[in-house]
Amino acid sequence: MKRKSFFAAAACALITLTALTGVSCSPSYNSIKRMQKIEEGVSNPTTKEELEEAIKKFDARAMDLALTDGQVGVWYKILATRYLDQQLYGKAFENFQKALAYYPDNANLYYYVGICAGYLANASLDFEAKGNASESFQKKQNYLRLAENAYLQALSINPKYYRSMYAIGVLYAFELNEPEKAIPHLERFLATQTKDINGMFVLARAYYMDYQFDKAVALYDRIIELKPNEEKVREAQANKKTVLDVQYSQK
Repeated sequence: MKRKSFFAAAACALITLTALTGVSCSPSYNSIKRMQKIEEGVSNPTTKEELEEAIKKFDARAMDLALTDGQVGVWYKILATRYLDQQLYGKAFENFQKALAYYPDNANLYYYVGICAGYLANASLDFEAKGNASESFQKKQNYLRLAENAYLQALSINPKYYRSMYAIGVLYAFELNEPEKAIPHLERFLATQTKDINGMFVLARAYYMDYQFDKAVALYDRIIELKPNEEKVREAQANKKTVLDVQYSQK
C-alpha cells in the first residue's frame, strides 16, 4: 500500500476542528498501531533481535502519538474557549473537562472549569416542573462546590494565581455565604492587585458579613479616595453608610 493512500485511508479524529486548525482529523491510537504493523512489519516480534528492532521502529511512532495527544488536548482547550466566548457554558464546561484529561496540572483549565460551573449553578432550575425545589437547590450547590474545588486546585498548582483568588472570594462572599473563607483569598489578591476596585468591593462586603465593620469602612474609604469613577464612589459611600448604621445600631 502506498504511504499516501494509507494515510488518506486512516480514519479517526477525537474531534473535528477544521475551522480552528485547518486539519480535519488526526490519527487515533488504534490507527497508529495499524500503521506500525503495516509499514514497519513488526506486528508480533518474538526473538530478542526482533524485539530490539521493533523497539527502534516504534520509538518514532510513540513520539508521533504523544504529539497527537498533546494537540488533541490543545484543540479541546481552544474549542472550550470558543464556547465560553459565546456564553455556551455547558459546552465550554464539557470541553475544559476533556482538556484536563490531557493537561491535569494546568491551573488555567481549573479556573475556567470553576467559571463555567458557577454559571451552570445559576441555571440549575426545575426544568421538568416537578416542583422539587430541594433537588434544584442541591444541583446548584453541587455546581458551586465543584467551582470551589476547581479554584482551590488552580491555587494549589499556582499559589500566585490571582484570578482564582478573586473568583473564589466572590464565590464565598456572594454564593456560599462563607465570608470568613473569602477574606484570606481576597486579602492575598489585593496584596498584588493593589488598586483593583472590584476586589476591594468584594473584600469590604466579606468584612461586613463577618462583622469586621472597621475594616469594611476603611476599605470603602480607600475606594472613595482612589476615585475610580462617580458611580463607584457613590456606591462606596452608600455602602459605607450602611455599614456604619449597622455598627452603631449594635452599640
